[in-house]
Amino acid sequence: MWIREQIRRFGIVVATPMQPLHSRYLKPWLLIAAAILAFPYNASGQHESGDAMSYYRRGIERRRQREYDQAIADFDEAIRLYPLFAEAYIGRGNTWNAKKEYDKAIDDFNEAIWLEPDHAYPFNSRGNARFAKKEYDKAIADFNEAIRLEPGQAYPFKGRGNSWSAKKEYEKAIDDYDEAIRLDPCYVAAYYNRGNAWFAKKEYNKAIADFNQVIRLDPRYVAAYRNRGNAWRAKGDYEKAKADSALAHLLDPKTGRQ
Repeated sequence: MWIREQIRRFGIVVATPMQPLHSRYLKPWLLIAAAILAFPYNASGQHESGDAMSYYRRGIERRRQREYDQAIADFDEAIRLYPLFAEAYIGRGNTWNAKKEYDKAIDDFNEAIWLEPDHAYPFNSRGNARFAKKEYDKAIADFNEAIRLEPGQAYPFKGRGNSWSAKKEYEKAIDDYDEAIRLDPCYVAAYYNRGNAWFAKKEYNKAIADFNQVIRLDPRYVAAYRNRGNAWRAKGDYEKAKADSALAHLLDPKTGRQ
């Protein structure tokens, strides 16, 4: 919200995070003033956006290492140095998501969307946060927008499919997983989630086929063995169910056996 607060100081009111700032709404002197506030320079006269990128990259790496608090500190500093850094808001939002602090994540995705309203990724990420909060209709709206902006990307179809599944609208979910898989034939999560949707519809052979594909692509995907075992059990094939349970337990003794 920093940059919006600075714009308001110069007499521009932005109604919502969904309304992007366009230069045509600013008088030239206001645009110059906003730019000066938004693009700081350090004591050596160098543009601080370069330093911001260094903090951003370290934040990404720390998030990958699951050092979430340190990652957030890095994203904070990147944003302090470069308040228009939409990717830093996204990075911090994804880190809040990882910490299950979904409201903070949504705030950051709102900022990223305000800065870059034509970028699909923050809509997708906000959809994931809303899905985690069980706000399925809002999540679907975000995935819809991500799909509108980048219809060739698989991930928002998978996310929307998850939301349809949570609403028990399995046909719509399967349609979305189909599209995600068409766009990315190696999308493990889409096969896995489609398998779960088939299982919920009691179409156990189709569920097993999807879990087979998951295991082919990722032989250590424990949940796929477990859920394939559930499908075998539902079909009355207890020997195969027992074999899958044993494989799941072998891969992960803590969670592999139900």
